[in-house]
Amino acid sequence: MVLREYPEIGEQVYTEKLPNGLNIFVIPKRGYHKRNAYFAADYGGADRRYKLAGGEWTDSPEGVAHFLEHKLFDTEDGDAMTKLSINGASPNAFTSVDITAYHFDCIDMFSQNLRILLDFVSKPYFTPGSVAKEQGIITQEIRMSDDDPDNCLYYGLMRSLFRHNPQRDPVTGTVESITQITADTLYDCHKAFYCPANMVLCVAGDVDPNEVADIALNALPDKSGGIPQRDYGAAEKNQPESRRFTKEMEVSLPIFLAGCKTAPETRGPDSLRLELISGLALDILAGHSSPLYFKLYGDGLVSNDFSAAFDSAAGAAYMFFGGETRDHEHVFDEVQKEILRLSERGPDKELFERVRKAATGSFIRMLNSFDAICGSLAGCFFRGYDALEAPNLLSSITEDDITSFLRERMIPDNMAVSVILPK
Repeated sequence: MVLREYPEIGEQVYTEKLPNGLNIFVIPKRGYHKRNAYFAADYGGADRRYKLAGGEWTDSPEGVAHFLEHKLFDTEDGDAMTKLSINGASPNAFTSVDITAYHFDCIDMFSQNLRILLDFVSKPYFTPGSVAKEQGIITQEIRMSDDDPDNCLYYGLMRSLFRHNPQRDPVTGTVESITQITADTLYDCHKAFYCPANMVLCVAGDVDPNEVADIALNALPDKSGGIPQRDYGAAEKNQPESRRFTKEMEVSLPIFLAGCKTAPETRGPDSLRLELISGLALDILAGHSSPLYFKLYGDGLVSNDFSAAFDSAAGAAYMFFGGETRDHEHVFDEVQKEILRLSERGPDKELFERVRKAATGSFIRMLNSFDAICGSLAGCFFRGYDALEAPNLLSSITEDDITSFLRERMIPDNMAVSVILPK
């Protein structure tokens, strides 16, 4: 395996690409008892329309990626989660817009647990009966989400921002869409997306990197498979589909979320740089150490759940901010005024340096979480950049970068608002 060192942050990463196309990252953590494995596919809820090399376009129902995540734990000879738990591991999985990941941490029996993980993820087993049973379980999950104010708030904003991009649709799918999922649907999507060339294995802990590679080589298929082409529809305009979503639900105070569409960067370091600049800009604009937050909090207009973030997936990008408030119109106006002020004058130098140092410190603390570092390496690999380069890029970002970001990307005409009001 190839060793790459990061002296600025005191980390090392062993990397290798197996003959079957699987990329492996091993982060050695000598002297630690805990070990973590993270096996991920470049496949999420947005990847519904796809094409394999030489094939035709295939449209799959909403919610297949999430459904598949649930069902892969079922094996022909039992339940993989039970097997891992018996061995002392803590297994879990998740599906997001653009990634599905299966992971565990353990102290003992790491090699055995890694084999179980790789085996059940790469060898699907579905029956019509088990699929029908899972449809009932996920139907209940969807209905619970439909009654959750935060979930309704978020997807109200997504549908206001996007006309057709699949980010506007829940990863779980709808009650109607999951009735279209069959065992054949799951097998087809597994074959398309769960091939070694479209996956990554990240391991952190006191492990032998070569042993990890050997286990993966013996446990996984020999053929790499092709990386499927995805279609998210025509590029979206930056203007939102609608300006406002409002719904009444059982909440004590209104909650609101405002979002702003922006053009995404292409894959690679430019994408990481945009992510880092946006994080700093949003912290300076509305983070808990910003003048705007202190003003709004002091006036009793927001609580400590007020936050801002940036996201990019499925060929689209957006910023959002919000929280619980008794006057969302006033808060939205104040944020827009602060965007204009910062766009014209730039950020306070002292605040900029403090926020940048805080972002670097947060990244360094993340390195102590094996699950977080594995997840970050996997997700960033699929986006074409190295997560561990973040500290170097952070040091190169200037106040002018923040000003340009706010002026060129936080444009009022590209904003929409989602509000949940008390009944």
